[in-house]
Amino acid sequence: MPLAVVGALLLVLGAAAAAVGILPWPAVGALTERVGPILAFVASITVVTELLNAAGLFEWMASYFRRWGRGRVWVLWLLVVGLSLAATVFLSLDTTAVLLTPIVVVLARRCGLPPLPFALTTVWLANTGSLLLPVSNLTNLLALHALGSVSPGEFAARMALPALWCAAVPVAAVALVFRRELAGRYNSVRLGRVQSDPDEAQGAQASTRDPVLLGLGAGVLALLLPALVTGVPVWIPATAAALVLLVAFGIRRRTVLRWALVPWQLLVFAAGLFLVMEALQYVGARELAAAVLGTGDGPGSLVRVAAAGAVGANVVNNLPAYLAFEQAAGGPARLVALLVGVNAGPLVAPWASLATLIWHEQLRRLGVGISWWGYAAAGAVLVPLMVVPAALLAALG
Repeated sequence: MPLAVVGALLLVLGAAAAAVGILPWPAVGALTERVGPILAFVASITVVTELLNAAGLFEWMASYFRRWGRGRVWVLWLLVVGLSLAATVFLSLDTTAVLLTPIVVVLARRCGLPPLPFALTTVWLANTGSLLLPVSNLTNLLALHALGSVSPGEFAARMALPALWCAAVPVAAVALVFRRELAGRYNSVRLGRVQSDPDEAQGAQASTRDPVLLGLGAGVLALLLPALVTGVPVWIPATAAALVLLVAFGIRRRTVLRWALVPWQLLVFAAGLFLVMEALQYVGARELAAAVLGTGDGPGSLVRVAAAGAVGANVVNNLPAYLAFEQAAGGPARLVALLVGVNAGPLVAPWASLATLIWHEQLRRLGVGISWWGYAAAGAVLVPLMVVPAALLAALG
């Protein structure tokens, strides 16, 4: 069932809850004030990343990666690690799943390498690398309110140790499991086009790359990244960047501009989900969550909170899991532990995060097969290795 249909149903249910008095109208107003800027950011940053892709920026970067790897697979892989982390931290995990997955798969194929190590690196870091900044994950943006509207720098200071650990574990796992593949060499001749047909990637048209749009896109990105961590509400620089790129494409390449650039399905789904989860708080969900999470800031309590978030994410999805547990989490250390669980934990079930679903759809279109049983088994090993130590590190943030 498409996300938009599910979202519309959730909106109807939420509206019905408000109409019959289950959800107070003042709570609806407060929720709108809280999540409106978040949804505006999601829409704007998606438009920005799609237009940067259409300008050929990511394809251009990938073409240089092959050259910079100098024929060594492990160097090429480390470049992919760096790009995946940077895209996730500054542009969100969904950006990594949407844009980098096809690029790294086609890059691996052009180098004559198996795509699986690169594909797994991308999806694991898309999820586990999304702890550091508010913009990295929608759950982080939601947590800003609960943490007292801290600045991006303060948020990063709280999350630094858990984020570092959760990024290091999957990188080490790929390096260990695929050590033979990564120890090889490849032909480092010029890459050519990364996106050779519509089924290999979305959006970019390398054959018609406009150097003006490419340069402008690089400049916009260079200005946007620091703007996202200055403390200004993130929807403002993201919207400004989207408007600049929309005007530029309107002048030079109007055919790229279409309504599909805006993630309507995701926006409708998120809005409906927010509304329903808020309504559930008034019919016993808050009490149930409190019983599951318990109380206290001790090591055992923090691990319990993180574990509940990870299990909830894999049972339903990381976003509703966070919303269900947010109010019961309480203090800053417990909220950080909850973010560890819902951000780094969704590595078992395919539906645990939207980024994983997007990633798998990209692999399917590219003809890359993956066993969900194998994926789940690997995730079941990695999640405790990440979540338990990271939850304990949350007390030090």
